[in-house]
Amino acid sequence: MKLLRHGAPGAEKPGLLDADGRVRDLSGVVPDIAGETLHPEGLARLAALDPSDLPLVDGTPQEGLRLGPCVGGIGKFICIGLNYADHAEEAGMPIPAEPIIFNKWTSAIQGPDDPIQIPRGSTKTDWEVELGVVIGKPGAYIDKADAMDHVAGFCVINDVSEREYQLELGGSWDKGKGCDTFGPIGPWLVTRDEVGDVNALDMWLDVDGERMQAGSTSTLIFDVPHLVSYCSRFMSLQAGDVISTGTPPGVGMGFKPPRFLSGGETITLGIAGLGQQTAKVLPAQ
Repeated sequence: MKLLRHGAPGAEKPGLLDADGRVRDLSGVVPDIAGETLHPEGLARLAALDPSDLPLVDGTPQEGLRLGPCVGGIGKFICIGLNYADHAEEAGMPIPAEPIIFNKWTSAIQGPDDPIQIPRGSTKTDWEVELGVVIGKPGAYIDKADAMDHVAGFCVINDVSEREYQLELGGSWDKGKGCDTFGPIGPWLVTRDEVGDVNALDMWLDVDGERMQAGSTSTLIFDVPHLVSYCSRFMSLQAGDVISTGTPPGVGMGFKPPRFLSGGETITLGIAGLGQQTAKVLPAQ
């Protein structure tokens, strides 16, 4: 299934994408794509529905019909740093011996095609296409062998980053990761059964039509089961928590000289089978 949330910001309704690419409304079935809806039992209930029996939503998704973040009520937005060896190389940092964990604040979360706002005073706003993992079954101290049982599905994430705030202002990376609009999620949550081999998904990102990133989840240093298990050592994972798994090379700070966003650009990014995002970048105000 491809689950989504449609409508105005803050008033999104749950839905799913049918075989014809149309949105079917789920608000008469579940309150949101969140919480218990993402548990294995909740997903099984949705999978048993006939989409043709659900109300058809007017508009074309991501054209006339706005999509919100594909998961509602996200409690934790967990990110993994330097999880591709070639990205670590372009960043001039050693390959980590263990996963690097940081956070995005939930106030950064927005729809896949909503505008990205450069923060006031920023000169180093950057892009990162990433595979997002959405937790379904809650758990703590999860064995790696059981980790995928806790995953509801996957989505596209743009880990928008301000490199000066992240790397030059001291302290943790979080300063440059959680600015408002820095967490586009979606367009849809694709359930695990439809994704196939999550460790072999092509991913890409363009800025104004120029290909900047082209990679594959096959080059992840720490794969999805490892990350789910590892994160659960330090915190319980709840339904709707999101783990963003790292980015391949081609980010702006890796160019010589670096290339950053200044406003006016259009960013388009996607992952095979998971859809794509298109966002306009707004200059700092």
